[in-house]
Amino acid sequence: MASRKPTAPRRPRLDRDRPRLDLDFGADEHRKFPRAVMAMPVALWIEKDGDRRFSATLNAENLSVSGAFLNSTFFLPLGTLLRVRFTLEAEGGDPVDARAEIVRLVHPDPRNGESRSGIAIRFIEFFEKTEVTLARLFLAERLTDFANDYLQSKRARSLDSELERVVDALAAWELLKVTHPEDVWAEDMLEEP
Repeated sequence: MASRKPTAPRRPRLDRDRPRLDLDFGADEHRKFPRAVMAMPVALWIEKDGDRRFSATLNAENLSVSGAFLNSTFFLPLGTLLRVRFTLEAEGGDPVDARAEIVRLVHPDPRNGESRSGIAIRFIEFFEKTEVTLARLFLAERLTDFANDYLQSKRARSLDSELERVVDALAAWELLKVTHPEDVWAEDMLEEP
């Protein structure tokens, strides 16, 4: 069976609409994941017994795979469970659909220089694998580079099916993460030493 040369996956758009990824957490940060500094509308609602009891659309200031900060002039109690849905236009328009919890309230306070007003939410459950859309925002470029390199290898070209190549590429990615303990979310993780 003749093997055909794999086509390169579409690279993410790198233009002014692409969010700025904040990969420097700083010493006082407790985040596990990088965040994207971007403005986008987030629909949120509270459900009870299948009925919407409250709904609003707030603008996100930043976003990570673990949560977001939403600008708001009204506040709901800490611990409130919400359903949220938003679209990452740069990633193809597939909506992210999740359950989230309000974990922090930020009130403007001129005494300490805080001018923001809003709520921080933590994602606690995603629906229909939509968390993949969110993870792609941060990993697509690195995974594309890794996959392009891997698919050019003699090993990948020797495999007969697309499924075998996918499984083999996933195994190679996992092996890379184990043998190179650098953070996969870091920009320079895949750079040669």
